[in-house]
Amino acid sequence: MARLHDIVFDCARPAATARFWAAALDGYAVAPYDDAELARLRALGITNAEDDPTVLVEPAGGGPRLWFQLVPEAKRVKNRVHVDLLAADPEAETERLTALGATVRARHADNVVLADPEGNEFCLSPGAEHPRGEDG
Repeated sequence: MARLHDIVFDCARPAATARFWAAALDGYAVAPYDDAELARLRALGITNAEDDPTVLVEPAGGGPRLWFQLVPEAKRVKNRVHVDLLAADPEAETERLTALGATVRARHADNVVLADPEGNEFCLSPGAEHPRGEDG
């Protein structure tokens, strides 16, 4: 049986979008650039990690990785798939996410629809931050 490994975001600015999601999600961070990765970029003619066409965001304690990949076309329509987030205090979390660069698209009784800096929609709903009793 298959298991979820990566969630891939097409974007115009992979490094910036990866940083947004790493900051937005608890326990996620942009994967560090080791010597092999820097050599891969140099082989592509890329000398600045900000211009990396594929940026990985990894979870600290399991769960799917997030890949951000450069695509030439702009986002044109609503996402067919989106990410749902939970927060104990959705209003405070909405403020934090908008300070990171998200925009509020709609408010509903049970959730807030936001978009990341690339326009990818996601929902924020009230709920326990660690629903299975995880502590980190």
